[in-house]
Amino acid sequence: MRCWLFCFIIKQAYLFKKETAAVRRKIHYLNYNIFIPYLLLVIMGVILVYSASSDILLQNGFKPSTYGIKQAIYAAVAFFIFGIPFFALKLEVFKNKKFVMYFLLISLAMLAFLVGLKIVKGSSAAVNGAVGWINLGFINLQPLEVAKLSLVLYLAYVLDRRDGKLVKGHIWSNLVHPALMTAIMMALVIVEPDFGGTAILFVIALVMFSVSGIPTSLAIRWLIAIVIAVFAVFFLVIFWNPKFLQTSYQFQRLLSFLHPFELERKGGAQLVNSYYAIHNGGLFGVGLGNSMEKRGYLPEPYTDFILSITAEELGVIGAILIIGLLFYLMWNIMEVGIHATSQFNALVCFGVTTIIFTESLFNIGAVVGLLPITGVTLPFISYGGSSMIVLTCCIALVLNISTNEKIKKEEDETVA
Repeated sequence: MRCWLFCFIIKQAYLFKKETAAVRRKIHYLNYNIFIPYLLLVIMGVILVYSASSDILLQNGFKPSTYGIKQAIYAAVAFFIFGIPFFALKLEVFKNKKFVMYFLLISLAMLAFLVGLKIVKGSSAAVNGAVGWINLGFINLQPLEVAKLSLVLYLAYVLDRRDGKLVKGHIWSNLVHPALMTAIMMALVIVEPDFGGTAILFVIALVMFSVSGIPTSLAIRWLIAIVIAVFAVFFLVIFWNPKFLQTSYQFQRLLSFLHPFELERKGGAQLVNSYYAIHNGGLFGVGLGNSMEKRGYLPEPYTDFILSITAEELGVIGAILIIGLLFYLMWNIMEVGIHATSQFNALVCFGVTTIIFTESLFNIGAVVGLLPITGVTLPFISYGGSSMIVLTCCIALVLNISTNEKIKKEEDETVA
């Protein structure tokens, strides 16, 4: 018995040493063009959340650093508890059918739970017009964030297995199952209702389908048809102005987007005060912590309208620097995907880029009045634990892919 226990301990120590050596080797090949922008964005996010939330907290009798500290804790938990494992684990884990399917089923179950919550409790469970969060006490978990990453991994797994099969006459038969799964996920999200989240899931699927080997002409036809359909529905709803939608929170947001000043008291206040904040900031801003709009004028300025406060305090130049850093991060993730030797690796990178891009696009577009307000937050900058954890997992997974691609390339060169 003692001999067996001794042999077991020695074996585990050897395996631990082997795994530790593999992780150290990965760190040696770390892609700093992705890691450093990620760190900078997270640090800036903590500072800006503290600045944007401090006055509101003081007015309500709380410590001004409460949300800033929470955001820092979310960032640390995301990095150490989730990010490191996503970087250290072998890529085969994320390609494993059981892992992918369990992850997908868990996200679908959480979304279904929200639908059940909406049916049972109705509007009393809604926050800002939507039932989108599960209260776990220490954090309000947003299943949509988990669903985004689970959809990326699921589509990457399925489309990788169909690589080379998406040829004329076999496209629909090979895409029907992933398209159906995406539709189910979108249906669960839109019931909350969360139109911004539904749109993000749709764009993720569209991009990943388009880069999976589908003929370019077909992908372009899809895109044109979708754009026409979206605009047609948009103008139909606006001009029809149906009575059953007039009391809807989401419909009021849409009308406020079109007529913010006329409907300032009925939902347009956020956009109007966003304009004021950007105007007040000018090119160089009024200084960090000196925003006027965050003092009760702009509701929840530390969430989806944090960029407005940033523009007021750091100026348009400061806001552009943050947006530029986001696009620099996306560009480098795309670079990893473009040069990936595996279809799965490439699709994951394109999917992660799509998440960050669509969230950034919807958030920036809402802040400057080019898109309807959907409640989509700015990646890494806006306050939120679920978003921080999932985005960190995305970045860690891309870094894992980048590192493995570099190691594989070096090994191939050595053999050659």
